[in-house]
Amino acid sequence: MRFDQDDRGATAVEFAMILPVFLTIVFGIVTFGSYLAIVHGVQQLAAEAARKSVAGLTDAERSQLATGYVTSSVGSYPLLEPAKIDVVAGPSPAPANAYIVTIKYDGSSDFLFSLPFVPRPPFPVTRSAVIPYGGF
Repeated sequence: MRFDQDDRGATAVEFAMILPVFLTIVFGIVTFGSYLAIVHGVQQLAAEAARKSVAGLTDAERSQLATGYVTSSVGSYPLLEPAKIDVVAGPSPAPANAYIVTIKYDGSSDFLFSLPFVPRPPFPVTRSAVIPYGGF
């Protein structure tokens, strides 16, 4: 049998050529899917904390309510680690008569975002929610 007519190793060669591309696509889907889940979770926490802060009568009480909500609820988001969350809540400089809750999450050291072949997504994730004061 001639060498140029032997195709017994063709499948192995094709597999070796396609495998890096396939793994890059799979790791990319996992990495960026997880990143988008983190972004969504941080935004949801900020929105719910802002809604919770409406019940406070003073800015200090509103801040305490927002921070307490984030602390107690972060456990329901599986990709978020409570130690990596920073909450800032206070009156909004513009527009007036509004309260803003900002949450920053730095997940850059997570194992999932150090997978090979895939660019690292941008961290920290910072999301804010603004809610107007009610009743006046």
